[in-house]
Amino acid sequence: MRSTHAAGRVRTDLADRAPTVPLRPIPSTPLHILVVDHEVTARGDVAKALTRQGHTVLEADSGRGAIDLCGSCDLMILNLDLPDIDGLRLCRIIGTDRGIPVIASAERRCEMDCVLALQAAADDYIDRNCGSRELVARIDALMRRMTAAGLVKPAEIIDKGPLRIDIGARRVTVRGRYVELTRKQFDLLALLALNHGEVVARGEIMHKVWDDSWSRRTVDTHVSSLRAKLGASTRIVSVRGVGFRLVTSDEVRAVADHVPELSESRTGTC
Repeated sequence: MRSTHAAGRVRTDLADRAPTVPLRPIPSTPLHILVVDHEVTARGDVAKALTRQGHTVLEADSGRGAIDLCGSCDLMILNLDLPDIDGLRLCRIIGTDRGIPVIASAERRCEMDCVLALQAAADDYIDRNCGSRELVARIDALMRRMTAAGLVKPAEIIDKGPLRIDIGARRVTVRGRYVELTRKQFDLLALLALNHGEVVARGEIMHKVWDDSWSRRTVDTHVSSLRAKLGASTRIVSVRGVGFRLVTSDEVRAVADHVPELSESRTGTC
């Protein structure tokens, strides 16, 4: 009896001394994530879970809606059961043609469905009813694999006066204020920032941001939108007949008297 009590006392003592490690969410790089699901409740639950992790979430209830919004996302979570387009076909379009990572989901995990989804260019496959922790962990694992494979650039911070660009998190702030950008707006701004002060030719912008598939007007439209969102503290300057360059407001004031196009930008004409 004494030995039993002693053993119980030892077990209790050890349990008391054992460190308690609280469960916590796996840290994630903030992403623009598109959640595609025809059911409002299921879609909303996923969106709330991802928003709590710091991600920006877009929602679509159909395949056509997904195609319209996918240009602004870094990752898509796609329920294969859609009302208008076959989910596997959409997976091929988004994963192969658009080059966007896709996590496919279905009502229940079935081996054949999983195989078909992976063959259709999905990067991962989950049960639609999986917990939020598993979903976040799978997103993190997928982004780590893509980074290791060179498909996603390692995190890099660009500080240019009031402008701060977190390449890995795809996050932009101006004087500490978060600026919401679409995927292409961010890619364009990052390209200009990496070549800060230097002129980036239109041809290079077209090639690196749009893969030569869009028009001159597309570039001009995105530049105009960026100017509006960044405000006066950061300027995208037009160099007529060549391209664009990024400068801060301090640099504008310092050289405006000597560089004609910068003088124009101060008046808001560029």
